[in-house]
Amino acid sequence: MSPKLDAVFYTTGAGREPVRDWLLSLTRDERRVIGTDIAYVQWKWPLGKPRIDHLREGVWEIRSNLGSRIARVLFAVADGELILLHGFIKKTRRTPGDDIELALSRWKEWKHAQAQ
Repeated sequence: MSPKLDAVFYTTGAGREPVRDWLLSLTRDERRVIGTDIAYVQWKWPLGKPRIDHLREGVWEIRSNLGSRIARVLFAVADGELILLHGFIKKTRRTPGDDIELALSRWKEWKHAQAQ
């Protein structure tokens, strides 16, 4: 049996994977928590709060509690894939608009590349 969605990292034109790079900057325990949350979404999609929340225009967030910190992984879903667009440590009550805009930009870029 396999998950409903395959997780894939958004890749820049230069070949970088920003979410993978961000994850590697975290501690092993933090990566484990976030990875478990991503896997849960892969297997249980579609689902809602409190694990995930829709932000806008097809971009969603996975909510991970790291104890003293809160992490978010912004993603989109297309063609059986969970596209990991952006990850960050949340410092304010609301998800910052700049982080959402970055994920939206990457999502649009990804869709455009798939249409080629």
